[in-house]
Amino acid sequence: MKITFLEPLGIPQEQLKNMAEEILGARARLVYYDTRAEDVPTLIERSKDADCVVLSNFKYGRDVISQCPALKMICVAFTGVDHVDVAYCRERGITVCNCAGYSTVAVADLVFGFVIDLARNVIPCDRKVREGGTKDGLVGYELEGKKFGVVGAGAIGSRVMAIAGAFGCEVYASSRTAKEIEGVKFVSLDELLETCDIVSLHVPLNDSTRGLIGREQLAKMKKNAVLINTARGPVVDSQALADALKTGRIAGAAVDVFEVEPPVPSDHPLFGAPNLIATPHVAFASRQAFEKRAVIVCDNIKNWLDGTPKNEILG
Repeated sequence: MKITFLEPLGIPQEQLKNMAEEILGARARLVYYDTRAEDVPTLIERSKDADCVVLSNFKYGRDVISQCPALKMICVAFTGVDHVDVAYCRERGITVCNCAGYSTVAVADLVFGFVIDLARNVIPCDRKVREGGTKDGLVGYELEGKKFGVVGAGAIGSRVMAIAGAFGCEVYASSRTAKEIEGVKFVSLDELLETCDIVSLHVPLNDSTRGLIGREQLAKMKKNAVLINTARGPVVDSQALADALKTGRIAGAAVDVFEVEPPVPSDHPLFGAPNLIATPHVAFASRQAFEKRAVIVCDNIKNWLDGTPKNEILG
């Protein structure tokens, strides 16, 4: 079996090689690329004779997969798989697995970095003190007692709920799957938006979540509320969010994800909006998360070779 790592995975290649060889042994011939390439011709050249490829979050579509006759497994070193043509993989009988769980802690950590930055005006305070200013007009609020809403009750959403509870927030959640989590009140999305001071999004990108938060939904939020998006960019209508911030419809927002992967065009509508924190899709990226991800990648391949795939994307 030829296993091709189409890009670096955020840890030293020697560490990845040792990890893969320890878990997979002599069952696979491993090929590593130390650069990331996203153009179709290069991806075809790198993938064309591989039995299994490993990639993170770049587009891997039918135009590439159809030119890879030996391909039997795609290991997505990422949580979301909307950038892979999963439907075509099903037609071809190609197994697709993701790395669910590797970034749960990292993403939840950044959510609260965002929340505290917005609540305590950290970025404006930094700018003001460098200009010789004071705290005037920049006094923020505590999280204790605030109503914290989480949209999506998967692993990351559940961790965010737990941390919000530890801060003393009243925790609300909205999820397509009914759950019972102690200390969390499950409500409809509309009720959550109307009720909560902080709304954090943790849903995958699919047909039902694309554009989930648009003008109508933003209009339901409190004027003093903030929106956090560390999920996927197209879950939120960026122009509608920019307009809501400019008109004071909501108080602030923090986004780590956009319609495209960074670099994001400088004329993106959100970059002209006030009270916005933006980061370049970094929520999942911590040293520990990359190490966890590499282990899951190797375990996914091992289990697939054993005939018992884990983390398989079935729908």
